Amino acid sequence: MSDVLTRICDDKRAHIAAKRAERSFAEIDRAALKASPPRGFKAALRREVDAGRHGLIAEIKRASPSKGLIRQDFNPSELARAYQAGGAACLSILTDIPYFQGQDSFLVEARAACDLPCLRKDFMLDPYQVVEARALGADCILLIMAALDDGTARELADVAARYGMDVLVEVHNGEELTRALQLPCELIGVNNRNLKTLSVDLAVTEELASRVPTDRVLVSESGLYGPEDLERMAKVGAHCFLVGESLMRQTDVTAATRALLARREAA
Repeated sequence: MSDVLTRICDDKRAHIAAKRAERSFAEIDRAALKASPPRGFKAALRREVDAGRHGLIAEIKRASPSKGLIRQDFNPSELARAYQAGGAACLSILTDIPYFQGQDSFLVEARAACDLPCLRKDFMLDPYQVVEARALGADCILLIMAALDDGTARELADVAARYGMDVLVEVHNGEELTRALQLPCELIGVNNRNLKTLSVDLAVTEELASRVPTDRVLVSESGLYGPEDLERMAKVGAHCFLVGESLMRQTDVTAATRALLARREAA
C-alpha cells in the first residue's frame, strides 16, 4: 500500500477510534440486530444477469479524491429514486467523509427512499465498521484487498456473513484476485482505477476476467461512461457494473441511467 490509499487508511483508523469512543460496539450490535432485514444485494445482481440484462450498481457519490466535487445538487433520497426508476439493480453509497464528502446519513436516507439493496462504500478495516454498516441498514459491504491482509479480509467477510450481508471484494491485479478467491464471497469487483495512483484503464477488467470462476459474479468498476464501455466489459464476461461519476454528473439521472443500460436491453 502506498500514496493515496495509505493516507486514506491511516485517516480511517483514526476515524474508527473516534467512533468507538462515541458509540460502543455493544450499542451498534444492538442497532444492527434491530435493523430491517438485508435485501439481498448479490441476489438482485444475479436476477438481472439471469434475465439477460446488465446488473448495474449505481453509485451515490458527492465527491472523490481525483475529481473533487462531482455534484453540487446532492440529495441522496432523490438520487436513489432516480436510479431505481432508471433500472439500477443496486445502489452504492459513499460514507467516507474526508475524501468523498460522504456521510452515514446518506446511506440511511437513500435506502429509505427506494427498494434497492445498498452497498456501504467505505474503506472497511475493522469489524466495528461492518456491524456499523448493518446498523445503518447496509445490505452489502466492500472489502478492498489492496487495503487488507488476508486474515483481516476473512475476518471482515465472516462478520458480514453473520449479520446477513453480502460482500463485494475489490481487486486491481492478479495477486489481489488470487487472494480474493480464497474468501467465501461470490461478488468479485475489478476496479479499473489504481487506488495508489488513481489512474484508470478498462484493460484491467479484460486482463483479469478469464481468471474469475463462473460461479462468482464479476463486477467491473470505474472508468465506465457509456453503453459501449459496458458492452466492451460484457464481451469478457463482466455483466455487472459499478458506475458513479458519469451518472452523478447528469442533470436527469433517471434518463442517464436508462441510456447507459439501453443498448443491451434493446438488443
